[in-house]
Amino acid sequence: MTPVRYHSGRFPPQDLDWQRLAPLIGPAHAAVAGYEGMLKGLPNANVLLSPLASQEAVLSSRIEGIQTTLTELLTFEAEGNLSDASAQAKADVREVLNYRLALDAAIDMLKEIPLSQRLVRASHEILMQGVRGYNKAPGNYRRLPDTCWIGPPGSTLETARYIPCPVEELNSAMDMLESYLHEEPLDTLVQLAIVHAEFEAIHPFLDGNGRMGRLIVPLFMFTKQLLSSPSFYISEYLESHREEYYDGLLAVSRDGDWTGWCVFFLNAVTEQARAYQEKVHELLALYDDRKEQIVEATHSQYSGKILDWIFARPIFQTTDFVKNSDIPEPSARHILRVLRDRGLLKEIVKSRGRQPATIAFVDLLNIVEGRRLF
Repeated sequence: MTPVRYHSGRFPPQDLDWQRLAPLIGPAHAAVAGYEGMLKGLPNANVLLSPLASQEAVLSSRIEGIQTTLTELLTFEAEGNLSDASAQAKADVREVLNYRLALDAAIDMLKEIPLSQRLVRASHEILMQGVRGYNKAPGNYRRLPDTCWIGPPGSTLETARYIPCPVEELNSAMDMLESYLHEEPLDTLVQLAIVHAEFEAIHPFLDGNGRMGRLIVPLFMFTKQLLSSPSFYISEYLESHREEYYDGLLAVSRDGDWTGWCVFFLNAVTEQARAYQEKVHELLALYDDRKEQIVEATHSQYSGKILDWIFARPIFQTTDFVKNSDIPEPSARHILRVLRDRGLLKEIVKSRGRQPATIAFVDLLNIVEGRRLF
């Protein structure tokens, strides 16, 4: 089979079928607006949405074959046990952690610079720091010809499924993408669909392109003021429709089917925004319910701090809570004991020797994962 090659000279697309897209644009914007309405109503959005950012890191990495779960990620993070990168599980966790670090850094950079090649390169450098691909010029575009192709393990340049933008065209292709990114479009969500597909088609880096392209999605939606917080993550939908996702991207270069890709992407945005509305509703209900239960169980003046702590860190070690929750140590120890006795928190790793117990906020994890874990 002849590899599909990058669509040189055919960006941006000039022949979108707007009649086909029009029925999908309204529902997509309505779903995003509904999600935005919920975000604005959250009492503490950064705390409540923190687990969703961690889950995005897990799912975006899973598309690339990294099999870390949210529970594994948060447990490793809580225990600080990442030094042995030779173990595959720990190496995978490091890659997922880097995704979240890159996302956080990109959000912070948006305060100073626009969504741009500069921001993308800086985020990519963080994404690849100290993980598989760390020696593949993190933060720098590909420079050598015939060194990047996409296909099954063992494939060659001749047997690859897809060959991305040639290096001699790469800088100009990225310049065109950046210019298009800042145009006033007929529709911003269609523009986002095109931006994501074009970035993946160019494949500017030697590694990490898929994760970087998906990371651009929440940054774009925030920059274009579709959302007041860069907290929309699309990897859950893409991971569950992986073959359709890859086929749609491939059809852009092979067939020039930008409209088909945009149809897929608009449906993805609609379904993901609706799913997030449901998930945020569940998280908010859990937050309100636990607020009352913690007050009733502990009679503590620190109930608000307690709740925000366990939402931001749904898996943690007891010593971490005692030292860093900004609650006096005797009170912190008493509170943990009461919450475990009441079943509001669950001990998932018992203390042993000098190793403290690891605690989980199980109900929160079940909502974020969409299934019962414990």
